[in-house]
Amino acid sequence: MSCQPGKLCWEGFKRTRALALLGLLAIIFILLSFWSFTSSRKQAIPRNVYYADYSAVEGKRVFQSFNCMGCHTIVGNGAYFGPDLTKLYGKVGPAWLEAFLPSAGAWPTEIAVQIKLNDAIIAEDAGVASIDAYKKKYPDAAERIARRGGHPTMMPNLPITAENVRKLVAFLKYTSEMNTEGWPPEPKIDGLATPYATPMPGAAQVAPASVAPAAAATPAASAGATESAAAPAAADDSELIAQGSQLAQTYGCLACHALDSKRTVGPGWGGLYGTDVKLTDGTTVTVDDAYIKQSILDPNSQIVDSYPPGTMPPMQGILNDDQVSAIVAYIRSLKGA
Repeated sequence: MSCQPGKLCWEGFKRTRALALLGLLAIIFILLSFWSFTSSRKQAIPRNVYYADYSAVEGKRVFQSFNCMGCHTIVGNGAYFGPDLTKLYGKVGPAWLEAFLPSAGAWPTEIAVQIKLNDAIIAEDAGVASIDAYKKKYPDAAERIARRGGHPTMMPNLPITAENVRKLVAFLKYTSEMNTEGWPPEPKIDGLATPYATPMPGAAQVAPASVAPAAAATPAASAGATESAAAPAAADDSELIAQGSQLAQTYGCLACHALDSKRTVGPGWGGLYGTDVKLTDGTTVTVDDAYIKQSILDPNSQIVDSYPPGTMPPMQGILNDDQVSAIVAYIRSLKGA
C-alpha cells in the first residue's frame, strides 16, 4: 500500500515493526529449541537410568523386539489389550517384575517374589530386603500377590533370557520416573466386575485352577494308571509325594513347569524322570534324583541344550534337604505321565 501525497505515512514504520517482531519471535523459537536439546528440565533421561548395569536404552530395544506395544500402552501409545505399563515399575517394584517376566503365563506368588529379593542387586534397587517391607513399599505388588498369585494370566510365556529381563526392567524403571504431567489419566473403575478382578484371598498359596486338580490327582494316578510305565510308588512314599506336590504349588514351580511333557518356560515334568538330556557343553546326563536335586539347588550348573541360562533362580538356602527330596519324589512319581 502506498501513501497519499501530503499526508503522514506510517506504512514504512509498520512494516519495520512487523519485521522486527517476526525476527524477535524467530530468535526466541531458536533459543527455546536449543534449550530443549541441552537441558533435561529435570526430566528422566534414558541413558542415565540403569538397573543391574543395564540402561533403559538397551531395555527399549528389548521392549520393541518383543512388540510389547502390540498389547500394552506406554506413555499414551500402543494397544489397550493389556494394562498400561508407564508407571508399572514404581507400583510393583523390581522383584515382582523379575518374578513375573520369565514366566508370564502365571502371576507371581509371594514366595517367588521373596526368592528374587534374595538377589542383592534386586534388593538394593528395591530399597528393601524382606518380603514384608517390600509389600509395604509396593502395595500394588502386595495386592497382585494376594489376589492373583499363582493363577494363570492372559499373557504368553516369552522366550526371554535373564539378561533381557533386566534390560526390560531398566526400561520400565525409566518410564516410571518420567514426568508425564498426568498423562495418561487414571481410569475410573466402578467396582470389580470381571472374574480377573474378583478378590481371591489366599491365592498366593494355591496353584492355578487349570493345574491344581491335576497336581492333586497325580500321586494316586501314578500308583495306578502309570503302573505299566513305572513301578507304583511305595506306600511310604505317598506322604512324601503329596508334600512335594504341595511344595511345587506353594513355590510357584508350576508356573514354569507343566505336569505333562509340554515345554513351557522350563521342561515339563511328566515323563521326564529317567530320560537322557543333552547339556549345552555337549554331554548327556540321566535325569535321576541327583540330577534333579542339583538342578533345583543350582540350576545354572547344568544347562540343558536350547534352554537359556539364568531363567530359574537357585533354591539353595530357600529349600531344605527334606523339601528338595519331597519335590524330587513328586517329579519321580510323574515318570509315566
